[in-house]
Amino acid sequence: MKEVRFGFIGSGKISHFSAESLLKHEHARLVATQDLNKARADELADKFDITHRYTESSELFARPDIDAVYIAVPNKFHAALAIDAMRAGKHVLLEKPFAMSAAEAEEVIRVSKETGRVFTVGMNQRFNEDSQKIKAIAKTGALGEIYYAKAYWFRREGIPKLGTWFGNKALAGAGAINDIGVHLLDLCLHAMDNFEPVSVFGTTYTKFGNRGLGEGGWGISDATESTFDVDDLASAMIKMRNGATVCLEVSWAAHIADANRMDVELFGTEMGASLYPAKLYKRSDPHNADYQVIENVAAKPALEHCDRFHNFVNHLLHDEPLLVTAQEALVVQKILDAVAESTRTGKSVDL
Repeated sequence: MKEVRFGFIGSGKISHFSAESLLKHEHARLVATQDLNKARADELADKFDITHRYTESSELFARPDIDAVYIAVPNKFHAALAIDAMRAGKHVLLEKPFAMSAAEAEEVIRVSKETGRVFTVGMNQRFNEDSQKIKAIAKTGALGEIYYAKAYWFRREGIPKLGTWFGNKALAGAGAINDIGVHLLDLCLHAMDNFEPVSVFGTTYTKFGNRGLGEGGWGISDATESTFDVDDLASAMIKMRNGATVCLEVSWAAHIADANRMDVELFGTEMGASLYPAKLYKRSDPHNADYQVIENVAAKPALEHCDRFHNFVNHLLHDEPLLVTAQEALVVQKILDAVAESTRTGKSVDL
């Protein structure tokens, strides 16, 4: 294979950004796009000079000149479309979250093994240059034991376009925690190199979207849903097998000082770190009062392209290791499931 020929399933707003990233790779080509809404498929196709456009995913999957697909559709359809694509012989890069449940995610992984097709979830925050710098430093052990971490993304008014599938539990599974919380949760576990949760206590709230408040404007999906029944704020405490704890907090809408605030903070026995932007915190000498906040972190990203599509294409062409493995994505999905269960029961969930 000298190039990777792609088809896009879903032609919404995120697919416009994804097409830009993909087409920067000299050995990637975007052959076809699909969307149930023909106008959206045509808009993406016209913008990026894509010859073939479809309203049915099966028509795109049937094309022999497509090697891989990127799937960016409502969460309910993630697993089924990934499975259909792999059974049609296509490699798959799936938009987050993985699925509607861990059971669905496990079936996707089983089909990937059965068909021999490459599968990954496109957790783009892992690829940020600053994220990679802190990951590289943590990997050396310089932070010492990472015993606590905070991952948060607060938006004051950031609910995707009200009345669309984003706010409908049957289509989205969950709200803020599935949309933006999953990014910071995944990145936090990745930076810690710790994917062994043993218990989760979580709570979700629906306080703004159900009143028609808190819209941020993201998305070009059709406004067809009258019910908003997903979370617009969520929090969780995740206990890891080695005794470490992760605190996850996320909001689409809340009365807060900043319009947008996000970070992953790592607490190590030798150093602390934060990722947005990359900073390190350490005492220069245990017996010295001076304390260092290092802002220009000198570390080299493992993947200098800093791009999930480049990683996927390079993996298919040159065996560059995938930064996001299916098994790691499955762990994240299990935590999301546990937050939902904990919210329902009011009790901690053992994993």
